[in-house]
Amino acid sequence: MPYGMLTLATTLMEAGHQVKVINLSAFPWNRVEEALGAIGADVFGMSCFTANRRGVAITARAIKRMHPDAHLVVGGPHATALPEQMLSFVPDIDSVVLGEGEHTVLELLRRLGEGVTLEGMTGLACRQGARVTVGPRRDRIKDLDALPSPHRFFRTHLFMTSRGCPGECTFCAKSTTWGRTYRTHSDAYVLDALEAALEKLPVKMILVKDDTFTVDRKRVLRICEGIRKRKLSFLWSCDTRADVLDEEVLRSMRLAGCERLSLGVESGSPTILRNIRKKVKPEQVLRVTRLAKKLGLQVRYFMMLGNRGETSATFQESLAFVRDAAPHQALFACLSIYPGTDDFRFMERSGWIDPEVYFTEDFQELKVPFDASEQDTRLMSDWFEANRGIRTLHVPSVQECKDVLDRFGDLHTAHIDLAAAYYREGALDDARRHVHAALELGYPTPGLAYNYLACIDAAQGDHEGMMAWFDRAASDPLHPVLVRNVQAARQWWGAGCPRGEPPSLVARHDFELLERPEQPSLPGPLPPDFARW
Repeated sequence: MPYGMLTLATTLMEAGHQVKVINLSAFPWNRVEEALGAIGADVFGMSCFTANRRGVAITARAIKRMHPDAHLVVGGPHATALPEQMLSFVPDIDSVVLGEGEHTVLELLRRLGEGVTLEGMTGLACRQGARVTVGPRRDRIKDLDALPSPHRFFRTHLFMTSRGCPGECTFCAKSTTWGRTYRTHSDAYVLDALEAALEKLPVKMILVKDDTFTVDRKRVLRICEGIRKRKLSFLWSCDTRADVLDEEVLRSMRLAGCERLSLGVESGSPTILRNIRKKVKPEQVLRVTRLAKKLGLQVRYFMMLGNRGETSATFQESLAFVRDAAPHQALFACLSIYPGTDDFRFMERSGWIDPEVYFTEDFQELKVPFDASEQDTRLMSDWFEANRGIRTLHVPSVQECKDVLDRFGDLHTAHIDLAAAYYREGALDDARRHVHAALELGYPTPGLAYNYLACIDAAQGDHEGMMAWFDRAASDPLHPVLVRNVQAARQWWGAGCPRGEPPSLVARHDFELLERPEQPSLPGPLPPDFARW
């Protein structure tokens, strides 16, 4: 569920509207139609991004067929970038919200309730008979604290503390939605929202999904200090850039529970970085990677192939850079041309692309190298097919983990990292000792610690001990590795513990979350009263 749908719903609920948020993204179509038919709403809203635009069109048609008098409004990045085409090619949509939707949707509902025309309304495109009109853009919300936090009403591991990013990357459409101004919630708002979120979450993990969380280093230091003062115990990750990080910030983040940094690196070639206006140098990325490793933070690189000027030579530079920098993980993605980006605008002006293809063709995303030769495109495509997904490149040694623990003293996350390193090397008693130390210090995700203790007992032949730890961990096994192990151990135990065939177990504590499929964050089962107002 897009985070923006939750902020919109919260804003409308605070204003006194009755709101239902449902996630039908993985439902079979007959169930989608059944759910839509059961809900008698005055207004239906959907979020449209490039990859789901065809599903939005099909769902819009179904809504209008079942509820012809209802108003159907669509927002999101794809609709914001192409509002006229959205209304022209999808006649079942009545209006499109441009950019931030909270104030616009409030005004839309007021006008609909009063029977006032929508034509010329700020922040809205609409259909007037056969004409499509686009109103002036609405000013971005200056005081984000005036918006109620979605964590008051909804349970989600996603979390945002700001909107926008000062970067100007050519492949990114964030300015079309958020504008070019970077805006933040206040420190107190963020900390209060974190408390509200953690009260609802069974697994104390949060994914901070700001475009660039650490833009303002002093703000990050204050938030991290506030987390510690309030004794908020949880693990978290964030997305950011290498040029807005230093050792003091990284250390403060680790002490506040940060486990993983996802860095938008994109390329290891200075030429490509200049071409896409990244304004980050490879040596800055390398420096931050080394600092983060020194402090025990996991580092994940987001890499791209096919950007402006990409050749086999620049691509090999990227591969060599990633190999030498050795982040914990790297994830490569092909360039996708999103409406609202500078890449899209350049291609449109150059006659390389027609916006209508997003409505007349059946691709999911337009993944295409910007200007690479056919030979270089083939080379990159072949490599990508063989290297899809997250690639693990660095696993910390015992000595590395010891050094981190020495730097921080009794830090529960440093203890669990060292326990994992000992386990990998077969030093099981040392591993057990540090797992217990982490638990005594209040490790926020004890299920993963119990998983290590179960694996240690299994490796030492204590299968009753293994099952006892798994039983303790299985009360809410939302971690992927724990779900897998509990199932494997119970099957093995139920089969009578066949000799010579111990259960196949995995001992890991990567920052990886398996959320329970509950509405509306994930498309879980709809409650029996989902259509009752």
